[in-house]
Amino acid sequence: MDEREQAWLAHFAAHLRNERRLSPLTLQHYLHDLQGFLNYCTEAGIAAWADVDAQHVRGFVASHHRRGLSGRSLQRQLSAVRSFYKFLLREGVARHNPAQGIRAPKSGRKLPQPLDPDQVGRLLAPGEGRPEDIRDRAMMELLYSSGLRLAELVSLELTDIDGRDATVRVTGKGAKTRVVPVGRMALQALDAWRQVRPELAAPGETALFVSRRGSRIHPRSVQSRLQLWGQRQGLASRVHPHKLRHSFASHLLESSGDLRAVQELLGHADISTTQIYTHLDFQHLARVYDQAHPRAKKKR
Repeated sequence: MDEREQAWLAHFAAHLRNERRLSPLTLQHYLHDLQGFLNYCTEAGIAAWADVDAQHVRGFVASHHRRGLSGRSLQRQLSAVRSFYKFLLREGVARHNPAQGIRAPKSGRKLPQPLDPDQVGRLLAPGEGRPEDIRDRAMMELLYSSGLRLAELVSLELTDIDGRDATVRVTGKGAKTRVVPVGRMALQALDAWRQVRPELAAPGETALFVSRRGSRIHPRSVQSRLQLWGQRQGLASRVHPHKLRHSFASHLLESSGDLRAVQELLGHADISTTQIYTHLDFQHLARVYDQAHPRAKKKR
């Protein structure tokens, strides 16, 4: 495709950023998937977006499926292509949506593996007194205390934490705002971070969490720091921000059984997304049953 056709990706990115107000991370995923689709179309000799048909989209999906891409990732790619063509239809560039009605192959549902409370305790044990370590503990405490997404954590401003009400104001997917409680231990860790934050933050920086360069911390830096802390604390499983979110949700559900409350705290638009944690809760209950019920115990 020529430069004029390729420019529609930049127009679409501006639409996602300014009209749909997607988070930078979600926008990055959209553009990554669409760049792959552009490469596929170019290799197939397609000259314009209007020339793409359903067979081309099926071929794109099949090529990635053969490479071992999961059904979930393929569905995300299809979603990106569908959204792109809705935009092109609106702009009069395309005459139809070639991805409409095409489904990705299903793959086995992989349940999230949360940390258990003892592992969380080990991870969040006070570390060294350097500003970076105090910042890391505050980030981990907040991720586990309030169930934040990685993009939500790094986008926090200093003013988003309300210590008097013990809440944090979060801007989630689709620029939707929610207010989430913050636990006592997380508030203490945040207070400790605020005291040393001026040692790292550049003058005038409003981000709550900053890097050693003084600017807002990058998502990849958070991921690498959490992985490092998991190794330092001797945890067998890899620690990442979403694992702490999983742990928050599953521990809360095990204790309360209130799926709607967990949905609200996580910021899920659809409760079916939250229901994956009911499977985790059932696994826990099944183990308790097998160990405790007289008719379930195995004879020794």
